[in-house]
Amino acid sequence: MDQRIEIVAPGEADKAGWRRLYDGYATFYRREMTDTIAGAVWTWLQDPAHELEGALALQDGVPVGLAHYRRMPSPLRGADIGFLDDLFVDPSARGGKVGELLIDHVAKVARERGWGAVRWITADDNYRARSLYDRLAKKTSWNLYELTP
Repeated sequence: MDQRIEIVAPGEADKAGWRRLYDGYATFYRREMTDTIAGAVWTWLQDPAHELEGALALQDGVPVGLAHYRRMPSPLRGADIGFLDDLFVDPSARGGKVGELLIDHVAKVARERGWGAVRWITADDNYRARSLYDRLAKKTSWNLYELTP
């Protein structure tokens, strides 16, 4: 494990580095990223009352990875679990366990809060990330649907 990697909550000093990573995440998923969208997410991350939380992986003080996560009710369990919305590692830092450290951080939060599980989704063709996820978690048999009302 690289001792130069530190996992922190994103603070004001990290905003530009976080935005660079979030832009990279949006580009990877071919989604438009605007100042309005990024501004809303950043505001959520800075608001302790908002459901969304974040973590940044800093390598020698520079943000190289991000995770956004939140509590999610699981009605069939009658309990809360965690949901990892976004995970992104700068291409230059891949292979250095940054993604694993970020997922470990979310798992630690889950244990502290009594969440019995953490779920996330990824693109079917995101093979590199899926190889990490296959090592750390169990793939479910669920299919994802999205309705635009």
